[in-house]
Amino acid sequence: MPPPDSHFIEKLTSHERQERIHTNKVASLLVAFLMPVGVVLDYFVYPDFLFPFLALRFLCSLLACGIWFLLSTSYGLKNYRLIGIPIALLPAIFISIMIYMTNVHVPIGSESHQYEGLNLYYAGLNLIVLAISVVVRWNVTETIVAVACVLLMYLVVCLLEGSREKLPIIANNYYFLILTGIIVVVGNHFFTQLRLREFAARYELDLSRRELEATNNKLSNQNLALEKANREIKETQMQLVQSEKMSSLGRFSAGLMHDILNPLNYARTGLFVLRKKNRKLPLETQVEADAVVKDIEDGLRRVDEIVSDLRTFTHPGAQPSEEVDLAELFKVSLRLVANTLNEKHIALKLELEPGQTAWVGRNHFITVLVNLLENSIDALGEKAFAGEDGPRIDIQGRREGDRSRLVFRDNGPGIAPQILTKVFDPFFTTKEIGKGTGLGLSICFGIVRGYGGTITAASELGQFCEFTLDLPATAEAAAKTVPDNAKPIRL
Repeated sequence: MPPPDSHFIEKLTSHERQERIHTNKVASLLVAFLMPVGVVLDYFVYPDFLFPFLALRFLCSLLACGIWFLLSTSYGLKNYRLIGIPIALLPAIFISIMIYMTNVHVPIGSESHQYEGLNLYYAGLNLIVLAISVVVRWNVTETIVAVACVLLMYLVVCLLEGSREKLPIIANNYYFLILTGIIVVVGNHFFTQLRLREFAARYELDLSRRELEATNNKLSNQNLALEKANREIKETQMQLVQSEKMSSLGRFSAGLMHDILNPLNYARTGLFVLRKKNRKLPLETQVEADAVVKDIEDGLRRVDEIVSDLRTFTHPGAQPSEEVDLAELFKVSLRLVANTLNEKHIALKLELEPGQTAWVGRNHFITVLVNLLENSIDALGEKAFAGEDGPRIDIQGRREGDRSRLVFRDNGPGIAPQILTKVFDPFFTTKEIGKGTGLGLSICFGIVRGYGGTITAASELGQFCEFTLDLPATAEAAAKTVPDNAKPIRL
């Protein structure tokens, strides 16, 4: 049984309406076509009535065409049920008229009288009754009404003729008409039930399909959300791991600097004394000794630079934050690397939003900018460029709400995926020994994080390398994002 919901009834009514209008139009065209074709039967059975029957047939065909046209109008579309009944009754009326004419007006002994006993035209009424079941989509009530009207027409024709001699023939014909009508009504009942079950099955199937599509869409959206959440969790996990590394190394460096600086001071004092004593040595020995002392001083200076970097790393947010103009900071930073850019013929394009600012420490952030620029310059020096595509650094900045974003991108050799996850690790470097300590990006990470920002890296090997900085643009934004464990470590 079809589900008794309003939506089902609405869909069923709409479907039946379309089918009824369609089948009514088909039935109208069949009547319009088949009625004139019957003139062939008139020619052989009732040649005396050839022209009168032809006129009747064309009139019936014309009226059927009128019904077809009416079904194409707004009135017909609205009253399709009322118009459907005349489609069956129209040919029945004209066939009944022809039966009456052959029974009343055919003289006994004429050429056509020999066919009167057979009364072949009642078979046309049988065809109409069968067509009610096969062609049009009527319900049982409409089918009973139509069959009853056809039976009544034939009864009226027989009564008007009034000849008792023909009662056996009339009874025979009427018997078969009634049987045909019963079969049509019963068959129509089961056919209607079958159509309803078929529609209900298709309706339920369509509902199931739509529910499945909705479920699939929901699952797809959930999968996308889950994938996004997993990516965010992984990124957050990586940042937490990196932050823990930086925090641990910071605490370690804070104690280590005391142990390193004191021996360095002793060494510097000893070198000062040695240099004074060298003046008393012979000239050839003095030159050799000065070279050794210079090498020792260079080594101590290198150690001092490492300790200085560690001090900056240990105090990522030690410098007071303020609202700084990024264009001004880039002006200072680019001045520091201008000679290198010119020597290596590196094109640099800087695009900042007018008046773009960030809430950071001025000097510390200049260190970050210079470090990122020098990394790009060093990477571009490792790639061979051909044609018009030369080394290039693109820097873009934009303001997004209370955040300020900077994107550094170069077209250098890029970074391999297995290395990309380690670039912010302390002392990790891909440069040759003596050309880098591996603290540059770690210090940048600590400084940016100390001001409530983030720095991430993306790359495609052989194509580009990109660093994205997300910085607070206001004190309120910084207060929301500065982590507790990024506060300066007091020595």
